[in-house]
Amino acid sequence: METTEISNRSDFALWAIQRAQEIVTIEGAAFAMAARDMNEEALATSAAELGQAIADAMLEVFDGLLAD
Repeated sequence: METTEISNRSDFALWAIQRAQEIVTIEGAAFAMAARDMNEEALATSAAELGQAIADAMLEVFDGLLAD
C-alpha cells in the first residue's frame, strides 16, 4: 500500500477523489455487471464488497489521523 501525506484540505480532497475512483473501478464493475444481468445473488455480493471497500477507505483515513 502506498503512503500519502495529507497536510491540508486540498490534499485530502485529491486523495479522496483518487481513492473513490479506485474503488469504483475495482468494485463497481462487478456491481454493474450483476445489475445488468439481474443476478440478485451476485448483486448482493458485489454491493457488500463495494460497501466494504468504502468502509475500509474510511478506516484507512481514520487510522492515519490517529498516528499523529
